[in-house]
Amino acid sequence: MAIEGFDDSRRSFGARPHDHAHCISEALGKAATLCDRRGARLTAIRRRVLELVWRSHQPVGAYEILDRLRRNGKRAAPPTVYRALDFLLENGLVHRLESLSAYIGCPHPEQRHTSQFLICHQCSGVAEIYDPGISTAVSTSAAAAGFVVSRLTIELQGLCSRCRDDSVVQ
Repeated sequence: MAIEGFDDSRRSFGARPHDHAHCISEALGKAATLCDRRGARLTAIRRRVLELVWRSHQPVGAYEILDRLRRNGKRAAPPTVYRALDFLLENGLVHRLESLSAYIGCPHPEQRHTSQFLICHQCSGVAEIYDPGISTAVSTSAAAAGFVVSRLTIELQGLCSRCRDDSVVQ
């Protein structure tokens, strides 16, 4: 299953010029539409947490989200943020990066998928890629071992091209 229109720009590291306000608005619009269609409630706090995740294309931790909420005058406690993040995960609106204990917005929440993430251990940049063959190979191998996969997170750590090039120059 391919994700129609998967945005290859998420494969690259570093900021490309784009209208980030539009990016956030589009993510929030998709979330509202999907939640309506699924009968899920996108409460004000869930929407705000999603907005904070999308504030940049970099991974963000739960406590960083909590700090941002508090700076904006919202009374929030860690359980509130974690419940909102759990809702966003369950509805495919964000991805959790296990190795970083952080979250990143999902550009294709309308289609359930298992993405793979390239994580630069030098600049902490993240690029999302999607190759259904990788997920299929892992699930097939697990099934052959009699194992049923309930959750799959694939994260590859290394150096992005920019950091690799910088280290060669130095």
